[in-house]
Amino acid sequence: MIEILLDSVTVEFPLYDMAGRSFKSHVLRFGTGGRIRGDQRHVTITALDGVSLSLFEGDRVAIVGHNGAGKTTLLRVLAGIYEPSRGRVVTRGTVAPLFDLALGMDPDATGLENIRLRGLLLGMNPREIARHEDEIVAFSELGDYIHMPIRAYSAGMRLRLAFAISTAREPEILLLDEMIGVGDARFFERAQERLNRYLTRAGIVVLASHQTKVLHQICNKALLLHHGKLIGLGSIDEVLESYASLTRG
Repeated sequence: MIEILLDSVTVEFPLYDMAGRSFKSHVLRFGTGGRIRGDQRHVTITALDGVSLSLFEGDRVAIVGHNGAGKTTLLRVLAGIYEPSRGRVVTRGTVAPLFDLALGMDPDATGLENIRLRGLLLGMNPREIARHEDEIVAFSELGDYIHMPIRAYSAGMRLRLAFAISTAREPEILLLDEMIGVGDARFFERAQERLNRYLTRAGIVVLASHQTKVLHQICNKALLLHHGKLIGLGSIDEVLESYASLTRG
């Protein structure tokens, strides 16, 4: 069974030692984000506030909301990157988070060593990493650079390696923060082909994006976040209309 269950999930980020800064300017920086509480010395940003949600196989869910609404925070909770301050998350199925692609990669380690590091971070065991290693190297098209520290890579080369590692196995749950642009035109075409295959085969897809055309193409339902609260869940058109009304209001 593939499913994701969130029960009253709250994520809070404490900010300490505010006395030496302009409290007003700090608050303004977070003004469009989560709920802010505290005083000049201790401030807490509530990025998600009591979110309850159930997703099941076949769901393709768009996350909609203003900048700072909690979309990326929710994706990171689903990926297991953020631990809730309160509440409970239950995930059944292998998860592929296709955001923060370079998370866990060491610039002083070689490409091969980073395959192992990033693979472990994604939940693969050493045997599984070894089984995928040749395919990752081939897909990244790095040639002999795979034996060099990745600090010697261009930005495009790093992104190609990170994408190849992150998509080494077909996930049951696919998490996306906007669609991915990877490297040169030829590699981008190959990456999109692989990504489209995963979108079709994954049991659950969760996508945060401001591109309504993309949301209509991929998703069959949507949820609306507002200052960290889940305030809407339904069809794409219903949720986008609610979001438009909220924005106008």
